Amino acid sequence: MDIRGPMAALVTCLLPMVASAQTVGPSGQAMAQACYVCHGPDGKSVGPIAPLVGLPKDHIVRQMAEFKTDRRPGTIMNRIAKGYTDEQIVAIADFIATLK
Repeated sequence: MDIRGPMAALVTCLLPMVASAQTVGPSGQAMAQACYVCHGPDGKSVGPIAPLVGLPKDHIVRQMAEFKTDRRPGTIMNRIAKGYTDEQIVAIADFIATLK
C-alpha cells in the first residue's frame, strides 16, 4: 500500500495548525503575570505604583504606547513596553481589562 497520498493529505491538514500555533505565542493572561511583580497580585497595587484593576483596555493600550515611544516618562515601564509588540500589548490590555 502506498501511503504517500494519505500522508500528503495529513500534512496538508496539519501544516496550517502547526503554523498558527507557532505564531500565536503566549496569551494575554500569561504575559500579564509579569505586570503583577510591580502592580500587585491581580493588578491590585496598594503602594505607590498604580493599580491595573478596573482600567479600560483603550487606556492601557494608550499608556503602553506612550511608554514604548518615550512620550511618557517612566523609570522602567519604557523598557518593558519596548519588549512587547503592539499585538501583545493589545492582548495584555484585553486581559487586564477583565480584572475585577
